[in-house]
Amino acid sequence: MKIFATRLKELRTEKKISLDKLGNLIGVSDTAILKWEQNKCEPTAVNIVQLAIYFNVSTDYLLGLEDETGAKIDISSLTFL
Repeated sequence: MKIFATRLKELRTEKKISLDKLGNLIGVSDTAILKWEQNKCEPTAVNIVQLAIYFNVSTDYLLGLEDETGAKIDISSLTFL
């Protein structure tokens, strides 16, 4: 989920929160956050919900199913590689 990785890093950078602090807030290691940002592994559904709540965005936004305005993305245009 490359778009998830990109959006997570953007949100974390905008909020100026460290990997360690974000990990502590949602109960994962800073290494886990880094791996998500590097698209090396994927978070659980629970982690995605926790991140959406923390950053005050929708899970659909984090997953690339809607843009920053809340408009839904045409799923036929998505690539999951």
